[in-house]
Amino acid sequence: MSGNEQSSEQRSKRIGFVGVGVMGRPMARRLIEAGHTLVVFDRDEQALAELEAIGAHAADSVREVADSARIVFTSLPTPAIFKQVALGEDGLIEGSALRILVDLSTVGSRMEKEVADGLLAKDIDTVDAPVSGGAAGARKGTLAIMAAGKPAALNEVRALFDVLGKVFVVGTQPGQGQLLKLLNNMLSSTAFAITSEAFVAGVRGGLDPEVMMSVINSGSGKNGATLDKFPKHVLTHSFDFGFPVGSVCKDIGLAVDECQALGVPMWVGSVARQVWNYSAMQDGAKRDMTELVKYVERWSSPQGLAE
Repeated sequence: MSGNEQSSEQRSKRIGFVGVGVMGRPMARRLIEAGHTLVVFDRDEQALAELEAIGAHAADSVREVADSARIVFTSLPTPAIFKQVALGEDGLIEGSALRILVDLSTVGSRMEKEVADGLLAKDIDTVDAPVSGGAAGARKGTLAIMAAGKPAALNEVRALFDVLGKVFVVGTQPGQGQLLKLLNNMLSSTAFAITSEAFVAGVRGGLDPEVMMSVINSGSGKNGATLDKFPKHVLTHSFDFGFPVGSVCKDIGLAVDECQALGVPMWVGSVARQVWNYSAMQDGAKRDMTELVKYVERWSSPQGLAE
């Protein structure tokens, strides 16, 4: 086998991963532990070192990742960063090996479509595959993956998705996965906000927190917050769900904007967005989302929102 042929074969077996933060790092780790060879890049040297220690190759740039692997995953924090990584100078679009970009980020359908169109001009397909389940789901491999893309590209990455969680094919066009993810996150964050208000009101009225949750979960008021986040992360006082308030603000903001662009008025969603944004403004952007209940308690003091 010639050197060029061997190099091409090696690139086809490697997987690239750009963005190994709170969500990306445990997903990359699962792929490595499943036996895959990963080329990873992130600005966080400690995150890279952690993955290098279990067999990953740390690239010096985004471009190196795209020169090294046919399939590249991205897990990035904002639409602007995603666009820069994908289409910017020395970005993924300039890579010689990349043929399928799998975007696990939550960046909104409009940005996903813009990036997909740019990459398609270079014969690079995009699989729009945002995930739900938080850092715990990423560690356990129990994420819900909402995937949209060409059938051939989806088939090529399907086995990799199985390492990360359960995949739901929601469409063939980039952006459809993003829309469903944003709707899911808006429902989740809105449920947590109203549950926080109900929980604080119940405690102020003398109800036992454990009894209150048990009754609600046996009745029509149960939701993801009462069934999971409150029992595991609020009543235990651990507040460690693994998703920061700032990220909730980003996601619900994108969701409300996209729904309004579709002609839906979003009265309830807009109020929920205000609640999360206000908590972020009170030094809460980096706090775990389950700590919102602390802010509701504070706002419920005699001084209320004026304190």
